[in-house]
Amino acid sequence: MSDLAARLADVRARIARAAGRAGRDPASITLVAISKTFPVDAVRDAASAGQIDFGENKVQEALGKMDAARDLSVRWHLVGHLQSNKARKAALFDAVHSIDSAALLSKVDEAALAVGRRPELLVQVDLAGEATKFGATEDELPAIFDAAREARAARTVGLMLIPPAVDDPEQARPYFRRLQQVRNSLLGRGVAAPLLRELSMGMSHDFEVAIEEGATLVRVGTAIFGTRPRPTP
Repeated sequence: MSDLAARLADVRARIARAAGRAGRDPASITLVAISKTFPVDAVRDAASAGQIDFGENKVQEALGKMDAARDLSVRWHLVGHLQSNKARKAALFDAVHSIDSAALLSKVDEAALAVGRRPELLVQVDLAGEATKFGATEDELPAIFDAAREARAARTVGLMLIPPAVDDPEQARPYFRRLQQVRNSLLGRGVAAPLLRELSMGMSHDFEVAIEEGATLVRVGTAIFGTRPRPTP
């Protein structure tokens, strides 16, 4: 077994143990391997070890890998911030985790309709009010889900969260728990359950806590691929 395959197996085992602690089926949790900055060969190695879902932060970098790996049966997730002028290209992904306004959702939907795609969309929620983070406030969510109901091609499927960076994963737990509460509040306000079935939360350092708090998608990079390459000057 290669080092990458061993790390991937370890992450999957940790997912299973966390799911067990929460009384959940591990199969209900999708592992998104964050391959940003890693070469397409790393994606191929992970795919050979059974990984299906891959996440990228930057549209242009991702499109190059998607083209180079078009022979693989994998799914591509855009997890980084999406600028509105990249909406057309974002429609080429299988899932976009960073919808943060009704206008952006509508643009991605229009682009998806134009190219005959049916991407899944997740609404990024800002629960900490950090100036350096993106995401919709709770007050903005009703308008976004109104737009989701009107979408003709893109399918909104849930919420996404990036909590503040903390050393202790337990410090992230209140944010994960709060996202679950936000989902329940939206359901109580009449948002249809299929629009809220997924919770994308948890990364390499805190995905086990996120699973205990209801994550259905975890975004794990360094725990699978190792230390990220330094960018070329």
